[in-house]
Amino acid sequence: MKLLIVAGPPSAGKTAVIRQIIREFRNTGRPAFLKIDVVRAFEDEELISEFGIPARKVYSGDLCPDHMGIMVLQDAIRWAAGLGAGILIIESAGLCLRCTPYTTQSFGIAVLSAVSGSNTPLKMAPMIALADGAVVTKTDLISQAEKEVFRECIRMVSPNIDIIETNAIQGTGMRFLMQAIAKAPEITDADTITLRGTPPLGVCTICVGKKEIGWQHHFGVIRPLDEADNIYRGD
Repeated sequence: MKLLIVAGPPSAGKTAVIRQIIREFRNTGRPAFLKIDVVRAFEDEELISEFGIPARKVYSGDLCPDHMGIMVLQDAIRWAAGLGAGILIIESAGLCLRCTPYTTQSFGIAVLSAVSGSNTPLKMAPMIALADGAVVTKTDLISQAEKEVFRECIRMVSPNIDIIETNAIQGTGMRFLMQAIAKAPEITDADTITLRGTPPLGVCTICVGKKEIGWQHHFGVIRPLDEADNIYRGD
């Protein structure tokens, strides 16, 4: 079974890209789908209705959705494998630009909207830098010059990444992505899958529920305004 992990900010067009992937592989790839979100999601219901594939969702609630996605990934792989799926597609909530969800033994796809601003790739560097391919959606809504600037910003983050420019609703320009997915290797051993990137090295006291403002009230990894980098406060 292949593992595809699709990440990107909200409204970038992740589900539109996934629809095109399912259309391409629904007869040969036996896709299954898992949506990870925080409060509400409807993509699983829509894909079940449209394609009849196995699909489900999971809500993170008070947990970071990208953290929870990693926690449930092995269960998701067992679920999809038990159904005989040939491709498991994970759609992340896309809310965390630091904790990218890509793993070893997966094909990572970063989805970006061309209308989000030319500097957008620079603001979400890890999500692009650790991906196998970058899909730029809504390219029909910008000029050729804007496309070139956007593409160069992606190259500044990841010089060798494959870039696919598309109108994802219609699926134009996605042939290379489908070829890359077809060539992507399958999972060899789910028990040895790990994150590609390094998670944050510390948990701050805000993450565990402390409400006071000001670094003076917090411990662990903190950041005063005039410090150039994180510092550690406490025992």
